[in-house]
Formats: sequence, C-alpha cells, structure tokens
Amino acid sequence: MRRQLYLVAAAVSLLLVAATPAGAATRQPLPAGTTPSPISKMVCSKKAQHEIAEVLGVTASVQTPTWLRHLYACNYRYPSGTMTLSVKELSSWAGTFAYYRALGKELGFGRKLQNLGQGAFTTGNGSVVVRKDWKVLLVQIAKLPSQFGRPATSSKDVAFTVADLILGCWNGD
Repeated sequence: MRRQLYLVAAAVSLLLVAATPAGAATRQPLPAGTTPSPISKMVCSKKAQHEIAEVLGVTASVQTPTWLRHLYACNYRYPSGTMTLSVKELSSWAGTFAYYRALGKELGFGRKLQNLGQGAFTTGNGSVVVRKDWKVLLVQIAKLPSQFGRPATSSKDVAFTVADLILGCWNGD
C-alpha cells in the first residue's frame, strides 16, 4: 500500500511539472544593472534588425544604441521616417508599474492591448508600450508616415507588429 501511494505521488508530481509552462519559474526578474541586459540589447541587435526588415519589407539604418539611466534605445532610420525602440530596465514591480503608468500619462493612453506581454497599451499617436517582468518596451512610431512598409500598412499596425515580434523573443531575464 505504501509503495502504491509513493507511485501515485510521484506520478502526480510528474504531471504537475509537465503542466507547468516553460519559463514559469517562481524566481523574481533580475533588477536593472550597470549595463543593459541581453534582453534589452536584443531590440537593436542585427537579428532584430533582420527580422523587422523581413516583416516590414524595408531595411533600416540602425544607429548605435544608447544606455542612459537604465534605458536602452536605438533609432531605426528609414528613407521616409524613423522608429525608435527602447527598453527601460527597472528593479521592482512597484517601479515597473509606476514607470508604465507614467508613460501612459506622458504619451497619452490610447487603448489597452490584449495578449501582449503582461500589460500593453497604445499611446495617443499609436506607439506601443509593453510591460514584461521588470522591463518596459516602447515602440515609438511618431516619426513614421501614417502608411509605412512594403506593402504599406498603418504605422499603428507597424508598432504593434514590431512589439509582438520583440516580445516573441523575450524569454525572461
């Protein structure tokens, strides 16, 4: 009887482990450091540049990224405009929520977006803000024409598409 209980308990444990989504560890995100995290650096990386160009049908000239006050950013310059990608690294949930809300007030809260990060919204001009762990991604499209890419699509759709592409690669800290 004891052996059967042990086997049942082991089977239940295996089922629980198998049912836990990959990357759903209970550890907290890593706090902002003195240098940008690999996740932040990803938004300006050659790989991201290539994937964004593939999706938009237009290749950008990407400026050297900056790292200032835990904000990693770069400009994607196109012949017809510029898109800026940035990631703010924070060191707590409270700080992350405060920064996320402050962007909504500063840039204008457009509408809430579903199924993107752990919270997302559009700004007044159609840029996209996404919160994921202790990081906040901002895809700024204010300096793009209203129709952009090949084939041309709304710059608001471009912001969402780029945010979705970036978030699809983020696995946590």
